[in-house]
Amino acid sequence: MHLAELLILAVGLSMDAFAVSICKGLAIQKPKIKDNLLAGLWFGIFQGVMPVIGYFLGKNCSNLIESFDHWIAFILLGLIGANMLREAFGKDEEVNPGMGFGIMFAMAIATSIDALAVGITFAVVTLKIISASAYANLFLGALIITCTTFVFSFCGISIGAKFGSKNRKIAQITGGVILIAIGVKILLEHLGVF
Repeated sequence: MHLAELLILAVGLSMDAFAVSICKGLAIQKPKIKDNLLAGLWFGIFQGVMPVIGYFLGKNCSNLIESFDHWIAFILLGLIGANMLREAFGKDEEVNPGMGFGIMFAMAIATSIDALAVGITFAVVTLKIISASAYANLFLGALIITCTTFVFSFCGISIGAKFGSKNRKIAQITGGVILIAIGVKILLEHLGVF
């Protein structure tokens, strides 16, 4: 995966956290900068750590799945993207306006499960960024995902407070389409189309 692809992936992964941040901002109505920072840190850190965990889980199993790894990446990213699209067109859920440890921990886990699955795809897909080692690529990817999610979540709180929930659907649709497109690209590359 090249740097531009990692940036696009980071944007796609951050959309769940962005959508939840918009809903949090809508629920809080008058957020303080502390609320923006908390959302950015919680969601950014979890989105960045989960791919690393997924990578090491996937790496331990990579020799078992090497012949069909591209299908795994395609299916995982496709399912995550499809789920984001389903949520975008589904019934809106109430979001608790609290920013306490328990609430934020649960939301950070929930929005970063897809990043865990992406980490598994990192393990089964060769990363090629400027000829650096796989671990450097992994941590660069995690850093990009963390920073991107932080920015989107930080801004999502304010956007939700100002503009309401219609932006949440746009964020989820965008994220879903990006993740599905990356999955298709990985599959087509391994099938020799690109």
